[in-house]
Amino acid sequence: MEEEPITHFDKEPVTTTLVEEGKTIAIIAYITIIGLIVAFVMNNEKKNSFASYHIRQSLGLGLTGIALSILSYIPFIGWLISMLGGLLLIVLWVMGLISAINGERKPVPVLGEKYQEWLKGI
Repeated sequence: MEEEPITHFDKEPVTTTLVEEGKTIAIIAYITIIGLIVAFVMNNEKKNSFASYHIRQSLGLGLTGIALSILSYIPFIGWLISMLGGLLLIVLWVMGLISAINGERKPVPVLGEKYQEWLKGI
């Protein structure tokens, strides 16, 4: 019996089995930096493309947060960029987490597709 594909945004078809096997790892990836590390280690044992997708999204969001922190040191406007970017980052993080919970391979808006491209080695 063939499984039905689920919403996806990359070339590999996503089956319900693939999603169910990787869903826990995908959700853990969004829970702090420690969760991201745990998800990365868990996914290295048995690669799951659904989990890898969300690990890349979460890592991309974390790296964007670090970049925003660095930008906060720009005199006068840095705090504004950092504050607005931080709020946007929280919204994107929640969207990514919801996508993982729902078993969807949906990129976070703005940079999600770039995260997949830049971090494709993970």
